[in-house]
Amino acid sequence: MARYNPKETEPKWREAWADADSFRAVQDPARPKYYVLEMFPYPSGRLHMGHVRNYSLGDVIARFKRARGFSVLHPMGWDAFGLPAENAAMERGVDPKAWTYDNIARMREELKELGLSIDWSREFATCDVAYYGQQQAWFLELYKRGLVYRREATVNWDPVDQTVLANEQVVDGRGWRSGAVVEKRKLNQWFLRITDYADQLVDDLGTLDRWPEKVRTMQENWIGRSKGARLRFHFAEASPQGFEAGLEVYTTRPDTLFGAAFVGVAADHPLAEQLAAADPKVAAFVAECRRGGSSEAEIETAEKIGYDTGLKVKHPFDPSRELPVWIANFILLDYGTGAIFGCPAHDQRDLDFARKYALPVTPVVLPPSEDPVTFTVADEAYVGPGTIFNSDFLNGLPIEEAKAAAVARIEAQGDGKGATVFRLRDWGVARQRGWGCPIPVVHCETHGVVPLPRSALPVALPDDLEFGKPGNALDRHPTWKRASCPTCGGPALRETDTLDTFVDSSWYFARFANPDAADPIDKAAADYWLPVDQYIGGVEHAVLHLLYARFVTKALADENMVSVREPFAGLFTQGMVTHETYRRQSGEWVEPGAVELSAEGAARRAILVDTGEPLVIGDVEKMSKSKKNTVAPGEIFDVYGVDAARLFVLSDSPPERDTQWTSGGVQGAWRFVNRVWEEFDSQPARTSEGGDDEASTALRRATHKLVKQVTEAIESFRFNSGIARLYEFLNLLKANPAQGASPALAAARHEALSAFARLIGPFVPHLAEECWVRIGGQGMVVEAPWPEFDPALTEDAVKVLPVQVNGKRRFEITAPAGAEPAEVEKILLDDPEIARRLEGLTIRKVIVVKDRIVNIVAA
Repeated sequence: MARYNPKETEPKWREAWADADSFRAVQDPARPKYYVLEMFPYPSGRLHMGHVRNYSLGDVIARFKRARGFSVLHPMGWDAFGLPAENAAMERGVDPKAWTYDNIARMREELKELGLSIDWSREFATCDVAYYGQQQAWFLELYKRGLVYRREATVNWDPVDQTVLANEQVVDGRGWRSGAVVEKRKLNQWFLRITDYADQLVDDLGTLDRWPEKVRTMQENWIGRSKGARLRFHFAEASPQGFEAGLEVYTTRPDTLFGAAFVGVAADHPLAEQLAAADPKVAAFVAECRRGGSSEAEIETAEKIGYDTGLKVKHPFDPSRELPVWIANFILLDYGTGAIFGCPAHDQRDLDFARKYALPVTPVVLPPSEDPVTFTVADEAYVGPGTIFNSDFLNGLPIEEAKAAAVARIEAQGDGKGATVFRLRDWGVARQRGWGCPIPVVHCETHGVVPLPRSALPVALPDDLEFGKPGNALDRHPTWKRASCPTCGGPALRETDTLDTFVDSSWYFARFANPDAADPIDKAAADYWLPVDQYIGGVEHAVLHLLYARFVTKALADENMVSVREPFAGLFTQGMVTHETYRRQSGEWVEPGAVELSAEGAARRAILVDTGEPLVIGDVEKMSKSKKNTVAPGEIFDVYGVDAARLFVLSDSPPERDTQWTSGGVQGAWRFVNRVWEEFDSQPARTSEGGDDEASTALRRATHKLVKQVTEAIESFRFNSGIARLYEFLNLLKANPAQGASPALAAARHEALSAFARLIGPFVPHLAEECWVRIGGQGMVVEAPWPEFDPALTEDAVKVLPVQVNGKRRFEITAPAGAEPAEVEKILLDDPEIARRLEGLTIRKVIVVKDRIVNIVAA
């Protein structure tokens, strides 16, 4: 018996698939289509086990759907622009373009080694001029419609890297890469009006019934649609300049206005800036706020600090009552109006602030069953249900009725109106980086910002950018930014900001429909392939990437470039691949390959192979270069083959959960591969038909049940469950060996192995092909149809029925599946052992629930 050799087998079949062009996507109106897509990778230059898991998951679906008769699109591309390439250019003195394409070449070969059923003819990178030139084209269409604009905005500025940072790139007030203290600056920035689609983005979440509920909730919370009121607080004395009409506040809780203790404004609010210009103390406080965290999460956890401006405003419902105006660090300028009223009793931030500065805390929502005379709020704000009290005309009303009544009074007074506000802000897309998609406009002294005509596209990056120092390389280039105004022909300067890489990934799925199209999107092709039927990627992209892709799809649909308004019909968020961590006593991380493990349980030890030095065994964590707990896929492929690695990451746990990589786990997968090969290698290629006997009938039933189980497991993304059934079935095959088998059993074995080879195809495709050849299968297994099952054969021939006596389970009986109640009752009463156990009882009634349970009523 020849030993299975993946080093020979796997390359052979990858070459055969390539020669046959097996995975080319074809628009075939006669067949149903299926578009499966994994979030495309950044070309870092090295494949990791997370990639192996992510792309293996998608490959299972692609191969399964192809076998089920679907026309399948399964493409691959590269999310190739961005800061890592610029950092590499600065640190290593390399060209970011060359660095990026070299990484793509290496990763492409590694991905091909995985045996993925990808249509490589559609491959592109977002840094290809052909791609980003088309991105510039649709960007200009949105510009014409007013969805693109430029305005001054406060940004996070890294003074060392000399670039704008997203809130997520600011860690403890410092740049995530440089470590420099981040400054708040006002710069002219480019924005996309995603807020124009805020209602649609929330409402259409309800149509995404094949998305995880947690992801839809995360998106809904990020958009943050809330109903409330905009109202004006009039100043008690002379109004500051520009605020003669009052200070506008937005609130979602107008029902709690009688509990107001102060009015607060953000440090960047125009009122705060006006006061800071005239008072150094205010200016110092504002500067302190700007040095703090900039993300909502950081602000939420930071200490609440404020500055009493000395100004006072009148309460809208009781002008005799005055409230102090504070500047506070926990108020966001870009939410609502950048000003709030604080009700400490019913908002925890307000309560923390009030306790710090000795402001009054007046409860106005009475919890159920509480006494209005004795109810107080201590250190925890009350945010639950109740009725309004201490609130004049709102007393006794439930919260929602009180909100409506308060808004009606505000509107009647002419001090404001009901409003819907979103936490979502317009999408700032400008980045001060040279390695990105140029924004296709010029700045003319006469005509200002002028968009370029389509004929001037693409605006390509120059090949001689200098990345030797921080800052925007495009801005430093001596000639590239000099251009002519398309309106007047006069001198103009190109925009040197480039687009956020989230723009690049916001539409790539549509370009895959036809990556060679002369327009950004081939509408006929997109109408055939879109939406993506199954999108796969990490939950870390659950908000921004998915939100931006949804917005751009809706915007392009309104431009008649696509017909769908949601890009991804189904979404699956896979878990991470994790590994144990190891450290030297000095704290230095050690790679798993340099570690020797001994013993198990509490006595388990780890030593450094080279020196025998004892190591500290740490937590199981996501594989990362920083903690050196990565396993290079190539090393696994060399020892065990690609299929064994695929099998392990697919079988270890449900795919939405993290999976822990262990050497024992992949060794177990390798043993299964060899056991499968041994079973097929012992089977004659051809068998003659025989009759039926008990063994062959049982094997045929098990085969059809297996087909049903694996089919359902793949359709429900329970790949580990389907693989477990394959493991079990292999044991059954080995219990019914080919040697000495009757003609009937030999025929049943051949049917079983034919189905088995096709069922393992999505998981271990190279092995499946080799097995298919061994049993004389026609063509390649990748071209073979998925096995069908006979529902009648998937049912058990006999059923084990629990028997209850007077409502208590006492024993079990077996009966033919589908047996009528009278037949079951006869089996029950004819059984001498049951008669013995019922001795002394008089059976009054036997109730049989077909194929389910038997109840005996006895006295």
